[in-house]
Amino acid sequence: MNEHRTESAGGRGTEGAATRGTDAGPAAGAAAHDGPDAYDAHAPYDVLVIGAGPVGLITATQLGARGRRVGLVERWPRRYPLPRAVVFDHEAARVLASLGLADELAALSEPATDYEWRNGRGETLLRLAFEDTGHSGWPAMNIFTQPQLEAALEARARQTPGVEVLRGWEAVDLTEDADGVALTVAESAGDRPVLRDGRQGRRTLRARYAVGCDGANSFVRSRMTTAMTDLGFQHDWLVLDVLPHDPGRVFTPRNLQICDPSRPTTAVSGGPGRRRWEFMLLPGESAAEFGSAETAWRLLADWDLHPGNATLERHTVYTFRARRAERWREGRLLLAGDAAHQMPPFAGQGMCSGIRDAANLTWKLDLVLSGDADEALLDSYTAERSGHLRHALELSVLLGGIICEPDPAAAALRDARMLADRRAGRDPLADLPPQVLPAGLLRHGPDGAPAAPAGQLGCQGRVRFRGRTGLFDQVVGTGFTLLATEDPRAALDDADLDRCARLGIRLLRVTGDPAADGPDEVVDLDGTYRAHLAHHGQQALLLRPDHYVFGGATRPEELPGLLAALRRGLVGSAAAGTRPVR
Repeated sequence: MNEHRTESAGGRGTEGAATRGTDAGPAAGAAAHDGPDAYDAHAPYDVLVIGAGPVGLITATQLGARGRRVGLVERWPRRYPLPRAVVFDHEAARVLASLGLADELAALSEPATDYEWRNGRGETLLRLAFEDTGHSGWPAMNIFTQPQLEAALEARARQTPGVEVLRGWEAVDLTEDADGVALTVAESAGDRPVLRDGRQGRRTLRARYAVGCDGANSFVRSRMTTAMTDLGFQHDWLVLDVLPHDPGRVFTPRNLQICDPSRPTTAVSGGPGRRRWEFMLLPGESAAEFGSAETAWRLLADWDLHPGNATLERHTVYTFRARRAERWREGRLLLAGDAAHQMPPFAGQGMCSGIRDAANLTWKLDLVLSGDADEALLDSYTAERSGHLRHALELSVLLGGIICEPDPAAAALRDARMLADRRAGRDPLADLPPQVLPAGLLRHGPDGAPAAPAGQLGCQGRVRFRGRTGLFDQVVGTGFTLLATEDPRAALDDADLDRCARLGIRLLRVTGDPAADGPDEVVDLDGTYRAHLAHHGQQALLLRPDHYVFGGATRPEELPGLLAALRRGLVGSAAAGTRPVR
């Protein structure tokens, strides 16, 4: 499933750039910039988030929901109005729902039911079917329109106490000291400075930490020493977003990849009422010439689309790349989303990976800021996410290598291999590494490796809790959760219970008894959790706020040790992944 990554020509665009946004500028504690070293010595923010795309908005909102004061800095005065990413998976859907968007996701997106790959002769090389209900309780893959999602996310951020959205301010300088960071911002129309009486207004903001969610050309990353590893994948594609005038027109299959060396092509849903086409530029073709509206309509004519029956919403040439930063944290500076990694769009994991970054980072920052975790916990962010990212990157590059083959002879060999695999029932993706956290804040076994199911993504199902029925997150809530087949309190002493209370660890018993109505009893309506526990041979699971399993217990007597391992991980160097948490 496709989404765009880095634009190769023309930049982000200038829609709305000439109009100053209505957002207030940096407020309390943001001193006017009247000298290179002038700033308010009292940090008004816990965290500054630079970049108000989906990842930045989620990062700011999650931190604000935990009681943190957050400044969200964005150089564009208004949201970008055109589509970019078009797909998010079940895990990303769960994160979005946890922000309070559960009821809005149905209007913002539609489930993706299929994804078919064909060669130039029309033979099916690969067909992927997606579950209506994925592991996280939401459809496995979802198609959406990014401006609509960003509008909902920004509205949620603005409604969150402690979050201040600072649009029309560009980060121009960033320094770090023992107490925090100083970020100098300048008034911006997005693509040019805002001048008043010939001068550009400047402010300097203070915070404990800064998170760069500011894209592939990240300003924050430019202030770090981390190297970028390039996986050597680079292709230019013309991306077209189209609104067919006939809303009842059916495209079959709904999501199609044509692996034709004469012109690799993508034709997928672009969200409710929209379609997206992508056409790879062939060797010798110019991005400047190929990116015209005339070229777009010429290519769309093969799909019986023309100005009389469709609107061309956008036509832009993008460069698909595969890169990752080696370190995502240096001191008080951190990276998330495209600032930390870029990948080809063919697995639909670019934005999803950024959402995972936010989900992984925000609860750790909160614990460090509150003093409940050592700063070394932030090192586990790189260890966990960069290792986990390997799956998404390798999958994207693998799929891109299959699709972006312009040589007819090589394409013929590819077709023969994939057709033989399909006839034999072999999965061409089976050799990819598992999608689990390989290291970090996890319960480890005697061999130093995570003790399964530690590092695996926890499931989500429908439950009844205190008279309410629905998905677990919307009924019970999110955060640390100790979920057991018997009341976990019975196995814990007062000190354990006090530590659970301080960290906000919910202590819950999961049951299949429909008559259960205790204040800490969760009725497992569809057997999701009991099946999950049985599959792993566990009686209890300790789940982290990002829904990944810290560790499990096969009997109640193991629960104190499980909590002790978490405590050691939060306050010791083990959190950095350099020493196993046992």
